[in-house]
Amino acid sequence: MTRRQVFGTLCGMVFVVNLGRLVFAPLIEPLRRALVVDAAAVGLLATLVWIGSALLRLPTGYALTKFPRHYVVLATGLLLAGSSFVASVAPGIRALQASALMMGMASGAYFIAANPLVSELFPERIGQAIGIHGTASQLAAVGAPLFVSAVLAGDTWEATFEYIAALTLAATVLFTVAAWRTDLPDAGADDRDLLDAVRHQWRIVLTAVVILGVAGFVWQGVFNFYVSYLVAAKSVAEPTARQLLSLTFGAGVPAFLLSGRLSDRFPVVPYMLAVVGGFAAMLVVLTVTDGFLALAAVSVVLGFVIHSLFPAVDAYLLGTLPDRHRASAYAAYSATMMAIQAGGSGAVGLLVDAGVTFDLVFQAFAAVLLVVLAGLVVAERGGLLPTGAEA
Repeated sequence: MTRRQVFGTLCGMVFVVNLGRLVFAPLIEPLRRALVVDAAAVGLLATLVWIGSALLRLPTGYALTKFPRHYVVLATGLLLAGSSFVASVAPGIRALQASALMMGMASGAYFIAANPLVSELFPERIGQAIGIHGTASQLAAVGAPLFVSAVLAGDTWEATFEYIAALTLAATVLFTVAAWRTDLPDAGADDRDLLDAVRHQWRIVLTAVVILGVAGFVWQGVFNFYVSYLVAAKSVAEPTARQLLSLTFGAGVPAFLLSGRLSDRFPVVPYMLAVVGGFAAMLVVLTVTDGFLALAAVSVVLGFVIHSLFPAVDAYLLGTLPDRHRASAYAAYSATMMAIQAGGSGAVGLLVDAGVTFDLVFQAFAAVLLVVLAGLVVAERGGLLPTGAEA
């Protein structure tokens, strides 16, 4: 088999991995009714998935210093298939919560192992490869509610996890066969010391953490409260608000594909900074926009801009870091970035509960982004932001 075929199986895997990570959100209300539990108990499911996604990122980076990339990808597929099956037979909410945590752990570990492998399969066009891989992941984000609705139309909630387990196992088998029959790159053979990688590449890691950590913090707060914001501040009906949120995520599909290509064609650091500026500007525009058509247009542009940042930052890291440090430094970046951005929703909730309006919160977030952006632009102009790996 060829590297393209291995890449194709990875795109299939990332689809089911992200589906497993996002499937709990549209299942919250059906699970609450079926299990006869309160909203907090089922809401914790989605939280545990994201906690799990952060937990194994740094340990996975360490595992990549001991085992080849494709071995770790295989292990994450088996973990997701197994935890999905456990979820399908969970006798109660506690067992389901434990399964959610494990499903999140599998997803976080997958991205740490798979993204370096994707970049090493096509080193001459890393941005494009990362963009296509991310597009497959984003399709799962858009399709998760449709998938849940289709299953529940003719079956129970347990069947949702049975299908995910079966799809994950099939995708993992296809990847394993393709990897076994292909001469995979050994670019990471010398990546054997996680701390050494961070010590040498801390400037690149820190740059990426600041860019996506801060922007991700803001985005987590915005999209998790997007429906509530539109209902409270824009007098939009709740079903319509959910449709606008779907538009925002749907815009991420072409964003991943196009932004990956642009990251290969333009100097990636100025490109990332331009995207951050666009995101801050669209956040301000959102707060002064009214009317369904105008909000729909802003939702699409906002979703396109922020989702353009994710493949750009990955392309910057994976295309800049040397082979001997790539996976380890990437894992350190990812674990730190996830920890920072996870607090975005909590910050919005606390501020709103304290009486601050959504519009003022979002405008303050945009101001913080612009201040950080100004500092990054000054640093970039002064040659302080790295565009190459440290020897």
